[in-house]
Amino acid sequence: MKTYEQSKINRVKRGTKRATYDVLTINSILDAGFIGYVGYVFEGKAITIPMAYGRMDNKIILHGSNANRMLTSLLKVGEMSMTVMHLDGLVLARSGFHHSVNYRSATLFGTVKKIEEKEEKDAALFCFMEHMMKGRWDGIREMNQAEFDRTLTVEMAIETASAKIRDVGVNDEPEDYDLNVWAGLVPIKQIAEYPIADKGKPQEMEIPKHVLDYYEQNK
Repeated sequence: MKTYEQSKINRVKRGTKRATYDVLTINSILDAGFIGYVGYVFEGKAITIPMAYGRMDNKIILHGSNANRMLTSLLKVGEMSMTVMHLDGLVLARSGFHHSVNYRSATLFGTVKKIEEKEEKDAALFCFMEHMMKGRWDGIREMNQAEFDRTLTVEMAIETASAKIRDVGVNDEPEDYDLNVWAGLVPIKQIAEYPIADKGKPQEMEIPKHVLDYYEQNK
């Protein structure tokens, strides 16, 4: 089992029994999502931005315009951190103190570089699109040169990471279990609803198989 080495930067200090440094577990959390929260500093101010991403082995792919403030700031510093979190349920206890949530979260730390070589950039953009929806890349028109040149593509090489997972029920005080208070779990999940065609030609077309496959897998 491959794990990330624990250090001051990635070690989980609170709730250590819920922590894991297992690479496969962390990758599964990343692959189950598409939005990560990226922190950076701009003109002395801390800012956090949600960003769509793709994963290519131990690399995270981000992209935006060439003038993207966050990406240019990250490139200037040369390192970044990103967190991905999935809310899996509300934990309703018999007291306010023991209310909680079930979740899966991963926090990544690594170095950042701009992807400039054409083949490498093509592969990164393919990864990003396929992470959003498998098969989508082959169902759209090819990016033209102007669009390609205007797209700033960045990769973060994951150097270390950690995850926390809570997937258990209510944990109340022993003396509270006899109270006439309802307690339990409210499971939460993100689902896909049936695809809606855009106006114009798509309304007259069959929905592509890769779109329907995504719907069936996530409904």
